[in-house]
Amino acid sequence: MNKYQNPLESRYCSDEMLYIFSPEKKFTTWRKLWVALAEIEKDLGLDITDEQIQELKDNVDNIDYAKAAEYEKKFRHDVMAHVHAYGDVAPKAKAIIHLGATSAFVGDNTDLIQIRDGFQLIKKQIINVINGLGKFAKEYKSLPTLGFTHFQPAQLTTVGKRATLWLQSVLLDLEELEFRIETLRFRGVKGTTGTAASFSELFDGDYNKVKELDRRLSESFGFKNVFAVSGQTYDRKIDAQALALLSNIAQSAHKFTNDLRLLQNLKEIEEPFEKNQIGSSAMAYKRNPMRSERISSLAKFVISLASSPAMVASTQWFERTLDDSANKRLAIPQAFLAIDAIMIIWNNILDGLVVYPKIIEKHIMEELPFMATEYIIMEGVKNGGDRQELHEIIRTHSMEAARQVKMEGKHNDLIERIVADDNIKIDKEKLIELLDPKNFIGFAEEQTDDFLNNLVNPIIEKYQDYLGTNTDLKV
Repeated sequence: MNKYQNPLESRYCSDEMLYIFSPEKKFTTWRKLWVALAEIEKDLGLDITDEQIQELKDNVDNIDYAKAAEYEKKFRHDVMAHVHAYGDVAPKAKAIIHLGATSAFVGDNTDLIQIRDGFQLIKKQIINVINGLGKFAKEYKSLPTLGFTHFQPAQLTTVGKRATLWLQSVLLDLEELEFRIETLRFRGVKGTTGTAASFSELFDGDYNKVKELDRRLSESFGFKNVFAVSGQTYDRKIDAQALALLSNIAQSAHKFTNDLRLLQNLKEIEEPFEKNQIGSSAMAYKRNPMRSERISSLAKFVISLASSPAMVASTQWFERTLDDSANKRLAIPQAFLAIDAIMIIWNNILDGLVVYPKIIEKHIMEELPFMATEYIIMEGVKNGGDRQELHEIIRTHSMEAARQVKMEGKHNDLIERIVADDNIKIDKEKLIELLDPKNFIGFAEEQTDDFLNNLVNPIIEKYQDYLGTNTDLKV
């Protein structure tokens, strides 16, 4: 306990995402890339034996990390350290490890594999968020609630319709995520400055063999797209695009939790609160929205990280500089880990959201008399009243009712005032019928149905195999 621990690892993230960006995943992938390189080079005519390739395969997982660390301290070069460590356990193949390649061959291609695998895990998590929000929207599509603009009471909507606004943001994120997965390019085999000069030497200037090596290696790691040109590295704009996407997801999560925290203050909707959970060390009665606050905290971190790869991409020199390396090691894994944590917490919240319809109705009825005044004026006119006179009478009653609510803490008695005023010709039963909140929600219910049927349900049907994810919190 005397060394810093990254809380993303110790407190928040899934084992799956931690593995994707683990040393084991990274360095075994390096070795798999070296194996694939040797196999395809052999098929294309280079003097590499089956025995050498088999030795490489047999030792993919046989990594002496302590020895590799010794080599790196000696060479000040991480790739060459692992080339030597691999050669120690595969001595017959030592001479052909990394043949024709540059450091970016293993470094960059592994980064792209990790980004792709991270995207795939996030895709599963985001499908479950969509499913959870969709179920919530469907269940509460008809429950009227106060709408808020500027966090001031506004026209009514429904709890389910509001959930479609959260959903819409997530659908936009999924759309972008699918695009990034579909179009992600592999670096492949490009050589030191992207000209494949070393491979030209190996294959006696046969460009077709170099292209075949590039294509086959990329396909063997599941990439149908490969960069046509590169410098030594893949275009760092890929990293900037990846973290911009993660930032977008963080923004959607943050918006959801902002709304939920406000609703929890209003006592209308609450995130889960466990039997033994403590809200405050001093105030025993409190039910703090710690899950939502944790998401908002992590989301701010991800949003801030998105600027790092953007700056890296914009300041690379010519075919490459190394001022990307330390930044990439920090920004990219931590952004993925933080989003992973956000998605776990988000799904956990959706598993246990609590809605309080009576509180929601109470808040509606505190404001609805004011909102109903236009309808009351129209009904009074239908019964023979003068529109302008009715407007002034109701305006006067509204101001006095508002004064009593704000200054004296009394309930909103506007309706009682209107019923008691003989100058307003309106039937009491008609007035009560008029004040049904469902008369004020417009097409919220129909819009929710359309949204779910046309946009959400097809996604859930398409990705049935993605449903079901771990939502347990570490702490």
